[in-house]
Amino acid sequence: MDKESIKGAAQKIKGKVEEVSGKVLGDKELELRGKADQLAGAVRDAVGTAKDAVKAEIKDAGKH
Repeated sequence: MDKESIKGAAQKIKGKVEEVSGKVLGDKELELRGKADQLAGAVRDAVGTAKDAVKAEIKDAGKH
């Protein structure tokens, strides 16, 4: 698993905590910041997944 995937997953969790906290506290700014963090985390996770796929393809291509 690529480091970006791990960081992305952590950022998504952090964002979810912020979103829920914002809802509970009635803080729209915190809630929106949490949603933004979740989106950024998802993008980061996707980048890490893509890196893993490219590495696997390169490794597989080297076997042929």
